[in-house]
Amino acid sequence: MTNNEEILYRLKSSPFRARFHLSNKDKEYINTKGIETIRSHAYDFINKRLAPKVIPNDGKQTPMRGHPVFVAQHACACCCRDCLEKWHHIPKGSEMTNKQVDFAVDLIMDWINKEMGNE
Repeated sequence: MTNNEEILYRLKSSPFRARFHLSNKDKEYINTKGIETIRSHAYDFINKRLAPKVIPNDGKQTPMRGHPVFVAQHACACCCRDCLEKWHHIPKGSEMTNKQVDFAVDLIMDWINKEMGNE
């Protein structure tokens, strides 16, 4: 089992995290745009909404729906700096490193691929 598989398994033990799933509309969007475009969106969202040292609306910056990456961020505890710190030990109050951003995006994409049946 890879590290991300272990993390995703652990996240499923949280009733809140386990309730998130891609809707049919999300899956259609992914199929239309392509998985690499979705990865690009994930990088964009993480870099703009989570990676900065100071986030004025931290805890409220990630909608619950509206884009497959948003759903995945909640499922993976990559939705705010509090969750990143609690679940993944990425401290808030400092800018995320490239390695931390890559970790969050890879975890999000692993979750999306599982949801799409592309394990």
